[in-house]
Amino acid sequence: MAQKNAIISAMSICGFIYKKMVKLILITGVSRGLGRAMTEEFIKRGHTVLGCARNEDAIAKLQAKFGSPHDFAAIDVTDDREVKAWSKILLAEYGAPDLLINNAATINNLEPLWQVSATEFDRVIDVNIKGVANVIRHFLPAMIERQSGIVVNFSSGWGRSTSPEVAPYCTTKWAIEGLTRSLAQELPVGMAAITRKTGFKASPFSGAEGDFLKVQYQGNICGKINENRRR
Repeated sequence: MAQKNAIISAMSICGFIYKKMVKLILITGVSRGLGRAMTEEFIKRGHTVLGCARNEDAIAKLQAKFGSPHDFAAIDVTDDREVKAWSKILLAEYGAPDLLINNAATINNLEPLWQVSATEFDRVIDVNIKGVANVIRHFLPAMIERQSGIVVNFSSGWGRSTSPEVAPYCTTKWAIEGLTRSLAQELPVGMAAITRKTGFKASPFSGAEGDFLKVQYQGNICGKINENRRR
């Protein structure tokens, strides 16, 4: 029940639930957790979902379950060339998404910062920051050309606070807050970029324990349609 309420909250903030018009929604990290739950709920409500994850088996099962017009692909968001190729295919077939949800993320193994290896640190940075930037880089221009759409970048309570043994993860979520605020100021009138803060609950999450649930709206500059930018 808590997870369902979280999904409904996430969608209603963006104004999609109460509109009958079918929306084209792009979601990263759809193989499990909140990404999978959002995918199923959006489809249930009549929207078209385009999604990606690294797990090829999970993607194949999603495509088999939901079929056309939904489209799921095995994509590594840390690979800019792979994301670029994926975007060309989807934009040619579907056009620009109405809602772009950067949900894919990972967390470091719990340990003090000085014990986190360079490889482990890079992995978290690459997925949580570079992956978000890669998706925005290749899908947002089409949304800007149409001058409509919303970008939702999932953050965390650790995007505005800290805890021991999660320094790399906290670093990335603080970065996502700043990235999204700057992006919101760059967008044309009628578009928006917002962050979504989520709770941290126990379930499989990108190789660590935890899942993004209990969505809460962050009422900040990022959540405002960019009405004042060009006054």
